Amino acid sequence: MPEQQLRTLINQMSIEEKISQLLQLAGPFFEGAESQGEITGPMEALGITDHSIRNTGSVLGLTGAKEVIQVQEAHLKNNRLGIPLLMMADIVHGYKTIFPVPLAIGCSWDMDMAENTAAIAAAEASAAGVHVTFAPMVDLVRDPRWGRVMESTGEDPFLNSEFARAFVRGFQGTDLTQDHTRVAACVKHFAAYGASEGGRDYNTVDMSERQLRESYLPAYRAALDEGCEMVMTAFNTVDGIPATGNRRLMRDLLRDEWGFDGVLISDWGAVKEMIPHGIAADEAEAAYKAIQAGVDIEMMTPAYEHHLKGLIENGQVNESLVDEAVMRILKLKHKLGLFDNPHRGASIELEEELILSETHREAARDAAAKSCVLLKNDNVLPLKEEQKIALIGPFAQSGDILGPWSWLGSKEEAIQLYTGMVNLVGSTNITTAQGCDIETGTEAQLAEALLAAQHADVIVLALGEHSDMSGEAGSLADIRLPQIQLDLIATLQSLNKPMVTILFNGRPLDLHGVYDQVDAVLEAWYPGTEGGAAIADLLYGRRNPSARLTMSFPYSVGQVPVYYNHFNTGRPQGAPDAQVRYVSQYLDIPNEPLLPFGYGLSYTSFEYSEASVSSTTMTMEQPLTIKVRVTNTGECTGEELVQLYIRDIAGEVVRPVKELKAFRKIILEPKESQELTFTLTEEQLRYHHSNLEYKSDSGDFYAYIGSNSKDVTELKFTLIK
Repeated sequence: MPEQQLRTLINQMSIEEKISQLLQLAGPFFEGAESQGEITGPMEALGITDHSIRNTGSVLGLTGAKEVIQVQEAHLKNNRLGIPLLMMADIVHGYKTIFPVPLAIGCSWDMDMAENTAAIAAAEASAAGVHVTFAPMVDLVRDPRWGRVMESTGEDPFLNSEFARAFVRGFQGTDLTQDHTRVAACVKHFAAYGASEGGRDYNTVDMSERQLRESYLPAYRAALDEGCEMVMTAFNTVDGIPATGNRRLMRDLLRDEWGFDGVLISDWGAVKEMIPHGIAADEAEAAYKAIQAGVDIEMMTPAYEHHLKGLIENGQVNESLVDEAVMRILKLKHKLGLFDNPHRGASIELEEELILSETHREAARDAAAKSCVLLKNDNVLPLKEEQKIALIGPFAQSGDILGPWSWLGSKEEAIQLYTGMVNLVGSTNITTAQGCDIETGTEAQLAEALLAAQHADVIVLALGEHSDMSGEAGSLADIRLPQIQLDLIATLQSLNKPMVTILFNGRPLDLHGVYDQVDAVLEAWYPGTEGGAAIADLLYGRRNPSARLTMSFPYSVGQVPVYYNHFNTGRPQGAPDAQVRYVSQYLDIPNEPLLPFGYGLSYTSFEYSEASVSSTTMTMEQPLTIKVRVTNTGECTGEELVQLYIRDIAGEVVRPVKELKAFRKIILEPKESQELTFTLTEEQLRYHHSNLEYKSDSGDFYAYIGSNSKDVTELKFTLIK
């Protein structure tokens, strides 16, 4: 349907029909939905009429081929112009086959794998009738108190941008019109939601525009450059104005400067929330500010529905703004092929064939194995099949390993850790006990754990957060494990047996009482449907851990936010002429995190040597070549992540102490060496200056190459312009 035909369709629409296209409602509002009529409380208070429902443009959270087809068919019978509905849902890290949470996928540093997880999620979701997913979330995160860090890929703008592109490619493919196994992606939350003050959800964000552009905007831009079809507004303020009503952010930057002409949707209720934010006196003013800012779809509040017509009639809003929004929505429906095939990829038969298929489960097992980070290992891992293992802890036989935003996943169908271990090596040498619940415990549970541990060669502890402790509205001030779990560790530690801790969680934790008490720590995050099988593969050495942290683990919550790419100060700790007291430091804890960005261990060891730079000078036309030799000095095959960072020693504004610029994963056999070559260009040295101009500076730089952001070899060069 060419644009002129869409324009003709818009001209046939009444103002009420146009406005209803901008409304998104949840499934229970619609005829044909199995939950139809179950509209109570806040949903009932929306005051939506049957006429509005018949003309609504999109549905939130409705899935399942049978139900979606029923709703779409009923809607098309009731809609005067036969305009199909868009079906949207939060398919974040899997539909029914659940993959590791995005923060865990980030730790894989594997773009092909990330793209594949999104493609599989899209295939399952599309067969179930979904057209749009509210993913990827690409918010830069530096504060683990914020529960939604699990939904991001970490604290680095370059790496987040690479993952943003990979997820968009996976969800959308190359041809949304013809390829019905894909869904449209919606990048979120625009912008800077990950910088909420105090790590508290929905809270204020306040930063300079230079910092916004330098650190927080690149990943959104990368997603859009990859062709992402939609953008979701953030709940937070940006420069004092909530994002959903922020004309400068949405129209001036997103649409005019970046050229985005896709659909912009509010987050749930965000239009009406401009009232408590304090920039709108009532719903009418909230509707006015949102449409002026360029928000096309209002999710789950009725400000547009109740007030846009009046705003147009009294001359406050030009009807052309509504026409623009409707056109963008109709263009997306056309691109998805909904006018020709309103059911698109929805298929009861295909849904049954694809969902939780063996191929998808194998991909989930692979992704989980690639996402678990070995944080500590004092010669206790990998386990041996003949060892007697006491598997203890609230996650030993728990299916709560899918994590937040896995609402369609089944905990019952997830492979528990105990099941994964038994399936791999049998049950003869494995005894299990709960030890405690996640936040409480009994003397009987502890006694059972002690009995199991007394006869074991190695104690494996399965500990962590239940899934409601992270994700949206999952902010925590105390990011240690619950005290009952720390007490369990302390009690079992008195047996003087080797102890391994497996962590199931959605954020970097303060690991005091864990890291210092046990012999090995494997960070499993929420590993998804095949989590137990993947962890068993790692525990018994069937696979070698290869993941590396993309978010620093704090030494203490008192450091937060703590991240590798921070600025220096005028009085840095550890400088050659630094005083003992009058430097930037804590008196009671280190400045540095417990575990830095890029960190992770393997069952083998790697040595870096012969690091060199091709020249001590770089010019605009002549890049540098940086080489390093990496040798597997251990006894088993392993995968190493070689990381390249730079530092601008004297910029026009202060520059981070390190910035990731490139990385390479290599697999080496025992005693094998490989020389790696990186090319560093002038373009990679550019940054936003005080006037927001994006350029490089002449002067001295450091290049750092190594296995993480801390353990690096330093090379110096000069840029001459």
